[in-house]
Amino acid sequence: MRLLRSRPLLSTVLLSLVVTAAGIAIGLAIDWFPTQADTAATKIDTLWDVLLIASVPIFVLVMAVALYCVIVFRARPGDTGDGAPIHGNTRLEIIWVTIPFVIVTALGSYAWIVLDEIEAKEADALIVNVTSRQFAWSFSYEEGGEVKSGRLYLPKDRQAEFRVRTKDVLHSFWVPAFRLKTDAVPGLTTNIRLTPNRLGSYPIVCAELCGLGHATMRSAVRVMPPAKFDAWLAKRRKDAGSDAASATDSKG
Repeated sequence: MRLLRSRPLLSTVLLSLVVTAAGIAIGLAIDWFPTQADTAATKIDTLWDVLLIASVPIFVLVMAVALYCVIVFRARPGDTGDGAPIHGNTRLEIIWVTIPFVIVTALGSYAWIVLDEIEAKEADALIVNVTSRQFAWSFSYEEGGEVKSGRLYLPKDRQAEFRVRTKDVLHSFWVPAFRLKTDAVPGLTTNIRLTPNRLGSYPIVCAELCGLGHATMRSAVRVMPPAKFDAWLAKRRKDAGSDAASATDSKG
C-alpha cells in the first residue's frame, strides 16, 4: 500500500504484470472443452488458447488504466472545481486505434485460416442431411439411396458434410466433441464439414434457444469403424427397401 501511494504508476504496472501472468496461467490450466473427437478439435482448442493469451493482457491493461485514473485523479474532499480543459492528443488517439486494429485483424485472419483449413472439402465426403424441428433431430444419408435415422452414425477418419435445414424456427446443430457448430435457418441450407477421428458416442445439442423444449432437443452421434458403418448403412438400406416393398404389396 505504501508503494501504491508513493509510486502509483510503477505499482500499477507491477500489479498488472502479476495479474496478467496469473490470469493466463489459470486460463490455460482450466480444461474448458470435452473430449476431442475430430480433426478440427486440436486446432480450435489451440485457437482458443491464442485468443485467451491475447485477451487477458488487454483486459488487465484496460482495467489497470481505469483503476489508476480513479485512484490518482479522483476528486479530493472539498474539491468542487472543474477539471482543466483538455483538447486531446492526436498522436495518442492514432496509436490506440491502430494497435487494436492490428491485433483484431491478426487474430481474425488466424481464425479464418484455421476455419478454412479444417473445412476444406474432400472428394469422398459423406453427405448427411440434418433436419431440425421443435424439438428433435433427424438424419438422412444420400450414399447409395437415401437412408434415414433418428440418431447420427459416422465412419471414423472420413469427412462428413452436413447440410442443415429446419422445418420451423432457428436451431443450431452442435456436437461439442467436434467443436464446430452451424445454425439451422428457416428457408436456408447451411453447411459444415468435419472429420471424426475418435470412436465412441458423443452428445448432439441445440445451441440456439428454440422454445420451451429447447433443453430436451438432444441426440447422439456414434463414430464407428468404416467397415462397421458400411454394414450399418447397407442394413438400413435393405430394411428401408423391405418396408417399401411391404407397403406396396399391402396396397396391391
